[in-house]
Amino acid sequence: MHKTTGTAITGSGVWHPPTLLGNAELCDAFNIWVRRENEAHAAEIAAGTFTALRESTPEFIEKASGITQRYVVDKTGILDPDRMIPNIPDRKDDELSYQAEFAVNAARRALAEAQREGKEVDMVVLGAANLQRLYPSIAIEVLDAVGGAGFGVDIALGCSSATMAITMCSEAVQLGKAKCALAVTPELTSGFINWRDRDSHFIFGDASVAVVVEPLDRARPGSYEILSTRSMGKFSSNIRNNGGYLNRCDPTRQFADDKLFYQQGRRVFKDVVPLAAKFIGEHLAAEGIGAAQIARFWLHQANENMNSLIAQRLLGREPSSLEAPLILSDLANTASAGSVIAFSKYHDDLPAGSYGLMASFGAGYSLGSLLLRRT
Repeated sequence: MHKTTGTAITGSGVWHPPTLLGNAELCDAFNIWVRRENEAHAAEIAAGTFTALRESTPEFIEKASGITQRYVVDKTGILDPDRMIPNIPDRKDDELSYQAEFAVNAARRALAEAQREGKEVDMVVLGAANLQRLYPSIAIEVLDAVGGAGFGVDIALGCSSATMAITMCSEAVQLGKAKCALAVTPELTSGFINWRDRDSHFIFGDASVAVVVEPLDRARPGSYEILSTRSMGKFSSNIRNNGGYLNRCDPTRQFADDKLFYQQGRRVFKDVVPLAAKFIGEHLAAEGIGAAQIARFWLHQANENMNSLIAQRLLGREPSSLEAPLILSDLANTASAGSVIAFSKYHDDLPAGSYGLMASFGAGYSLGSLLLRRT
């Protein structure tokens, strides 16, 4: 009999804003800006002192990532070549913050699936690649908004924020510090994208996901027992965002591009594929389970080619669309929410006793995995 944490995921829920942004309209706006920039620097381009910017195409985006569309809070600002930033007005201090609203929308769906009420929630761990603010804690704001009582904490661990949030909830339940813990991941990614960077302007989409974690003995049939968890960090600057409260302390660089998401994409791909495959393989080996026994891999949704290669290394063959499901085409990269959204959308069909593995790999580099079994 395999070891267990004695905890289970008893409910999950996904929410995203209604505004759809397709590749074609995204490229149209981007390319208008590119042409303007190239015209403004025509003399420098001719002199060889300025590199002409390249236009983007839906074909390039789909080939590079597998993404065809994404959902965003606002696209009017993104599609304005003079702005290319989403329009997200500040809210008053007594209004629910944007990330809290994202989290609550997903949390309500997760609680409904778990057949729990908000007042039963006694812990919230909010994990997201970027946090809207530092304090007061958005997790505590969410706890209050759902009507719970207990404690909340915000964490930011790049694209492993969600798996770490679930891990922390599981550990709190194991220790008896919580009975109905809520892991929420409100990824409002459109605010930290550089919409003027051809290599990344298409990558992310806005979405939120939540899961309820409870003691296994409280779990209903069909829940997912958390058998074990694993985490790892290996420092790298290849995925980075230098935005933060010290920005204003250097006015000359306050709005520099490195205050937004940027990466060395080819280096990341080369590093992460073997690193993630080895990490997941070692987790399974430690539990005495072969990759062939895993009915479903819910992998981090960063790039279609990356996911396929990682699954191939684990299985020794090309995975089927159900063995390693993708949500990239419709939702794009939803930062740390991706693997949990894949779980939420693709778990109901597995029979009792099936093994599944949820895994994240992203900035840090940070990696996280959860070995699950359907009850």
